[in-house]
Amino acid sequence: MGDNNYAKELDVAVRVVHMACSLCQRVQEGLVSSTSNDHVKSKDDDSLVTVADWSVQATVSLMLSESFSNQKVSIVAEEDVQTLSKSDSVGLLTAVVNTVNECLAEAPKYGFQSPKEALGTSQILEAISRCNSTGGRNGRHWVLDPVDGTLGFVRGDQYAVALALIEEGKVVIGVLGCPNYPQKKEWLNHHHHHQSYQSMPKMSDTSDTWEKGCVLYAQKGSGEAWMQPLIHGNKKHTWSSSAQRVLVSAIDDPALATFCEPVEKANTNHSFTAGVAHSMGLKCVKKDFSLKALAQGVDKRKQPLRVHSMVKYAAIARGDAEIFMKFAQSGYKEKIWDHAAGVIIVEEAGGVVTDAGGHPLDFSRGLYLEGLDRGIVACSGTTLHEKLIGSVYASWESSNL
Repeated sequence: MGDNNYAKELDVAVRVVHMACSLCQRVQEGLVSSTSNDHVKSKDDDSLVTVADWSVQATVSLMLSESFSNQKVSIVAEEDVQTLSKSDSVGLLTAVVNTVNECLAEAPKYGFQSPKEALGTSQILEAISRCNSTGGRNGRHWVLDPVDGTLGFVRGDQYAVALALIEEGKVVIGVLGCPNYPQKKEWLNHHHHHQSYQSMPKMSDTSDTWEKGCVLYAQKGSGEAWMQPLIHGNKKHTWSSSAQRVLVSAIDDPALATFCEPVEKANTNHSFTAGVAHSMGLKCVKKDFSLKALAQGVDKRKQPLRVHSMVKYAAIARGDAEIFMKFAQSGYKEKIWDHAAGVIIVEEAGGVVTDAGGHPLDFSRGLYLEGLDRGIVACSGTTLHEKLIGSVYASWESSNL
């Protein structure tokens, strides 16, 4: 297949991510409306994230297999079916089966076929367990992170559904669904008093103008990245009418740049990241994209952009931020599904993503970004990127991490 011949793959991937975002919103509404807790007797919020994770994985697996029935579909995904098959997961499994069937009933809205009858447990477990590829440099592999940013999901805040296609070790398509990231920047301040998801307008009572989420996508070598509003209500998915091109920010002065700070404490070396920012003269103009901050109409150039998940890549591709750095603590290995879709979207929107040594990320080595030099650096352009890599080297020398 030639480089520009991914039209069908991109079309299917975008539609399936729209469908997955809708599924996540449905589960999330179950999470926050205390009345409908028959879905999962929530001992903990984790169980709902688990339901969303597995339901998205099953749905994406089923739709890709249906759409590409003439080829063996290889899917690399985060969730492992073993835990779901255990006897103590019966409640979760029932919720997953119900959630997937509810979602599949709406498949025609996204241009897919609904099954003739509801799928049973074994069919859904089989769809999940088909996602067992380990990737690599040969052939084509779909790479899925069903719910990236579980903490954001549980809090009704930022999270992403990420799907990418890797062919012969290179990412060729990336799609990023961001259900709580407003399509229009003006909406960022539209949440007046909505302190949390509970008080957000529900899907059912919104007008079509409430375009709260977006889907970003790009194809390698096209030099273009695109954004669509999430589909709400009974609208069918249409391509052309709603897509708009996104471009990275033109800011190349570190003093004016907005710097994304990872929220996740666990796998991140925060002190080193802060050191690099300081040495670069980044005023660490930071932003907060949590819905709570958006609600309060935060002056967006005075706050840290503390974002869960791959929404950071979306922020850079859309020009809402300029820099994102992630330096893992030693021993932590970055997984391909946490980066593949975001990286290609940023690159095609005009940005640069490398490791801390300035080398491209290598997606051909299996489940992990092997050979990664210290961390990941994403920028809106080459000028900032060069300064940033320089600061990384300077900080590294002085910190001797």
